[in-house]
Amino acid sequence: MTMDSPHQPIPVIFYRENTTGNEPVREWLSKIDKESRKEIGRDIRIVQLRWPLGMPLVRSLGKGLWEIRSYIPKGIARVLFKMIEGEIVLLHGFIKKTQKTPPGDLELAKNRAKFMESKR
Repeated sequence: MTMDSPHQPIPVIFYRENTTGNEPVREWLSKIDKESRKEIGRDIRIVQLRWPLGMPLVRSLGKGLWEIRSYIPKGIARVLFKMIEGEIVLLHGFIKKTQKTPPGDLELAKNRAKFMESKR
């Protein structure tokens, strides 16, 4: 599969915490193995170049929230994001252990999305 696209890639930004400046998704990525990071990065790049996408790579979680579904050696990684003013805002990342997206992870992403939208 080629990554060529006639369109400009959609910019990707990381959610940044207001008080500490930490970027939780970037920090999460730095803690997982290199092979998994490469796979997740490749999947994010596909979304940048080919948005809008659907299953199996991207699934809607409702209210403008989406998940990128990456299959990595240790399971299934999820990166939750929202399109905000033409940018892909990466809100939360985790390795999925259950069939359904855990409510706490979903709520965290929703709260981060609200915060990001309020800053613009």
